[in-house]
Amino acid sequence: MTLDARAHSTGAPSRAPSRSTDSSGGARAWIRELGMGIRFATAGGREGWARTALTAAGVALGVALLLLAASAPNVLSVRTERGNARQPSNVMSSSSVPRSDSSFLWLSGDTGFRSDRVGGLLLRADGPHAPAPPGVAKTPAPGEMVVSPALRRLLDTPEGALLRERLDYRIVGTIAPSGLIEPSELHYYAGSDRISLDGEAVRAAHFGYVPRHAPLNAFLYVLMVMICVVLLVPVGIFIATAVRFGGDRRDRRLAALRLIGADRRMVARIAAGEAFFGSVVGVVLGAALFLVARQAAGHLTLWGVSAHPSDIVPSLGLAVLVAVAVPLASVVVTLSAMRSVSVEPLGVVRNASLRRRRLWWRLVLPAGGLAILLLSDQVTSKSQGVSPVPVATGAGLVLVGLAGLLPWLVEGAVARLRGGPVPWQLAIRRLQLSSGSAARAVSGIMVAAAGAMVLQLMFGAMQRDFMTPSSSGGGARTPDLTLVSPNGNPALTARLEEDLRRTPGVTAAFAITETYVSGPEPSVTSLTVGDCAQLRKVARLPSCRDGDTFVAHNPGDAAGSRYVDETARPGKALTLNDYGSDSTARGETRWTLPADSPLVLTVPDPMGERHDGILATPGALPAGPLPGGHTWAGIHTNPRVADMPDEVRNTAARLDPAIEVRERQNRQRDKDYETVQTGLLVGGTLMMVLIAASMLVSQIEQLRERRRLLSVLVAFGTRRSTLAWSVLWQTAVPVVVGTLLASAGGLALGRVMLDMVQKPARDWWVFLPYAGLAGGLILLVTLMSLPPLWRMMRPEGLHTE
Repeated sequence: MTLDARAHSTGAPSRAPSRSTDSSGGARAWIRELGMGIRFATAGGREGWARTALTAAGVALGVALLLLAASAPNVLSVRTERGNARQPSNVMSSSSVPRSDSSFLWLSGDTGFRSDRVGGLLLRADGPHAPAPPGVAKTPAPGEMVVSPALRRLLDTPEGALLRERLDYRIVGTIAPSGLIEPSELHYYAGSDRISLDGEAVRAAHFGYVPRHAPLNAFLYVLMVMICVVLLVPVGIFIATAVRFGGDRRDRRLAALRLIGADRRMVARIAAGEAFFGSVVGVVLGAALFLVARQAAGHLTLWGVSAHPSDIVPSLGLAVLVAVAVPLASVVVTLSAMRSVSVEPLGVVRNASLRRRRLWWRLVLPAGGLAILLLSDQVTSKSQGVSPVPVATGAGLVLVGLAGLLPWLVEGAVARLRGGPVPWQLAIRRLQLSSGSAARAVSGIMVAAAGAMVLQLMFGAMQRDFMTPSSSGGGARTPDLTLVSPNGNPALTARLEEDLRRTPGVTAAFAITETYVSGPEPSVTSLTVGDCAQLRKVARLPSCRDGDTFVAHNPGDAAGSRYVDETARPGKALTLNDYGSDSTARGETRWTLPADSPLVLTVPDPMGERHDGILATPGALPAGPLPGGHTWAGIHTNPRVADMPDEVRNTAARLDPAIEVRERQNRQRDKDYETVQTGLLVGGTLMMVLIAASMLVSQIEQLRERRRLLSVLVAFGTRRSTLAWSVLWQTAVPVVVGTLLASAGGLALGRVMLDMVQKPARDWWVFLPYAGLAGGLILLVTLMSLPPLWRMMRPEGLHTE
């Protein structure tokens, strides 16, 4: 045994209380011995501070991520509040208020630029007291625009020239942070005299939308609970691992206390005091790291998401819970670890009887978690009031149970391995003697990988429930881009089609105007308006001139034809209105279908769509805009033309600021689904960074514990490359075993979760990317640990006192 004399030379206590002095328990004994452990951590010389620094560094990483997670509710809440505050009050109803000197017209100006979304509003004040949007001093005048800082930077670059052509307004100001959801947001407000009530603009009296809170989709709720469990359980495991850093040297110092009279309970509490101090320092450092990361958040965009530093504020209750729970957990973990260590006056023996780890109790947690999930109620899309407790408890127990199984599996895997190259033998022998620390080092990544597999299975299975068919259909001739304008003006339709054909990259274009008409009975059919050339593209016409009308049936659709005939009765009066919305707000127009309207059969238009109902040329209808009418256009494009979608957006903006351009998608993601998926990507990225850092810290700690042994091996002629390879194998073997365990556990938990939500699995091979990720992390951590390894193999490592 080696006694560490530094403890006496640096002011650490030279004697321990006698066994008779309350050593078996009591508050005074606990306080005294925890305090003694703190003194060892602070006055134990370089060894004491080195162990404290390792523990504090590991705990700090975990605490920083926990505080970031505790800030997520506030970030999401503030983002939602800012988004609602800048929306006109009637953004969802689209019903106008009476005009006054404090009202204004608004029209959505959202657009896209390459892969980015650009949000905006077109505004027109009705009087001098019209309110300005949040973050803006006053409503911009016609031809003027206020922009976000990120949008200003983009417009000032050559890359933003196409967007600058579309947003052809004079920039007169910048939107303040209070009016932006995130610092990197592309947003603008523009004044325009081109918008009117006839052109689908809406009149509002103030900004600030108050949403009606609908219950969150049950599938999304289960998914969010699982994301929280998967992201936080590995953090908790890593913190529990971090408080055990440097345990070997600490236990040898504790043997000196046994020599002068301390009993086992006393040294366990002294060890807990050392861990307590390290974790408290880690909490402080973690809070400091959180504050630094918080300030950097405004300049960092991760997966397209950023946040204002002022928004990243943890909930007070959660922050207090982190600050209190982490040090207390360090005490519990240390006391639990000391049960497997025999600290005697003449030495330290770990797992004194060298018996194999028992399996039965390690199966209790995962088995119990799976039982809870299997006995829980199944979830459907119509489920209400889904309880998060069974899901979080069951999944958490399974993941924690996998971490408990890993040491047993690693021990069993290396127990019978013999022979091989020298680096392999060194690594395997080290794992046979002490596999616990190596298994703990990779338990975080193993649990994270298992949880990620579960989430990938659930995402793949639920994806179809959060996708809605796009309006453009899915036929072979589906348009590459679809344009929709709320302005149902036949003159605009003809000009739009002509200008689109002249746009670079457009190979074919077709536009049409549509609305609805209703008869005297509760029957409705569509009304398609276009000139004769356009109508010939949608139906077989016997003849056509301006002023003609037709009744169109789809061939072979007898039921649909009867439905059309219920409304389209030649010679009968019809009502042109915005069917399904507030028709009284825009008025109704009475119109009589000419008695000589012939029956025709439809043909697919150039985009593959059919248009049954009433077909009419502009001269057959009353003058003025069609109530409820909208213009629809589809185009085919040459994908080799650069920035073709933005060229089309520019063409559309010149004709009508209300035109929306939609790129082809067979499916469009539900917004809630995208929000949850983005949260998973951001949280998963942060978690993987933490895991890589934790493995590196743990690796360095293990090397530091063995630096004297490494120096001895080098002194006897062992090659440094041999030791480097042995370090690689010491990391690789537990990671390989952990990856296999994570794959089996993740797939099993995923299957149970899919049964709960009654969804089939789409892909059972989701574990393959995580196996590759584990291999990459092995290589990265090993490479980063080589410089400290070279330093620890110097002859100075043989020096002792």
